[in-house]
Amino acid sequence: MKFPYFLFTGGPSDCCSQVDCVSRKFLRDGYNCSMNVLFAIQSFLRDGQMVKMGIKKFNIKFKANVFFIGMICFAGINLFGQTGRQYTYEFLSLPPSARITALGGVAPVLKDDDINLAGYNPSNLNEAHNGSLAFNHNFQFAGISNGHVAAGKHLKSSGLTCQLGFSYISYGEFKRTDEYDVSDGNFTASEKAIHLGVSRKLNERIDVGVNLKSVFSSLETFTSFGMAADVALTYSNPDKKFSVSMLGRNLGGEISTYHGAALPAPLDIQIAFTKRLTHLPMRFSIIAHQLQQWDVRYDDPSAVESTDIFGEVNQKSAFSEQADNLFRHFIFNAELSLGKKEGFKLRAAYNHQRRKELSLSSFRSMAGFSLGFGLRIKQFSLDYGLGYYHLSGAANHLSISTNISRFKNKV
Repeated sequence: MKFPYFLFTGGPSDCCSQVDCVSRKFLRDGYNCSMNVLFAIQSFLRDGQMVKMGIKKFNIKFKANVFFIGMICFAGINLFGQTGRQYTYEFLSLPPSARITALGGVAPVLKDDDINLAGYNPSNLNEAHNGSLAFNHNFQFAGISNGHVAAGKHLKSSGLTCQLGFSYISYGEFKRTDEYDVSDGNFTASEKAIHLGVSRKLNERIDVGVNLKSVFSSLETFTSFGMAADVALTYSNPDKKFSVSMLGRNLGGEISTYHGAALPAPLDIQIAFTKRLTHLPMRFSIIAHQLQQWDVRYDDPSAVESTDIFGEVNQKSAFSEQADNLFRHFIFNAELSLGKKEGFKLRAAYNHQRRKELSLSSFRSMAGFSLGFGLRIKQFSLDYGLGYYHLSGAANHLSISTNISRFKNKV
């Protein structure tokens, strides 16, 4: 790949993010289809602000209200501004596991033995993660790939469950060129994050969790360092088989920048509801995301206006635009368990925002839909997720996980 010199005329900070630097090259080279997909993927990752929160010891009855209101107020974001792209470390918003990819890129509110769910929502951490170990790799477009590794430990003395994780993304190798398109060697671009998470039960039904992330980014000889955090609170009702969670993801941003002003991480405030059906081995979830910003529609300047037989431009009603915008805040997913021990699972999801931003008006596609399955074979769990982003293809996500304690019990 060649990397035009003119992309760096104002320094790396002039590109909204390091991923932008990569994607813009392909857009200038004739809108390469694969990287057009990557550009579109980035369009649904939103902007955020540094958040500093301090929650004192309130009565448990008020903690949920303080938690959610605090995330909204301290975010300092224009709730009615249109979608922006002034953020960095957007790889933090990519799904960490194949199961989450198959469920639309968001994790359900669920306390089973899958530690990957806690990498997304730290309040999902529980005692079943003691000794858990997971490896995940996602095959993206144009040779780009990302992955996540996680391990868990439960501390009986303190009642805390902890996790240690490592996320990475590689953008591949590029040719360095000057302003005259003369090649001057190659360079690489990549990003990494180290996660440290902890969760604790406040009572029988309420759990809180925090993930702290140290982020390292490298683009050619330029580097950046930042910090981010996920904060979550979950209420579970085992009798009625449902759970509700409030989650603030990627609160933070750059500390050491490429150049110029520091950019925030892609903040995403969510409320998730997960329900297990009584007479069917199925679990469904409804997730409201991007709640820190009302208008999440993408204003496409290249969109072709449709006209009627008289040549008048067809205008959408204000109601249809607001309904479409509201629906973009929701992701729906379901997981069906099969087998005597529910060792085989089928998964599907629909993300309306992804579909509206990545589908083409002239062609039908599966953009916005996700599919996958999970299979348990003895001491291992294998998962596959297929996330449809664009007409040109989908991302293939593979995961394998186990629990070390299972092997110890066998000995």
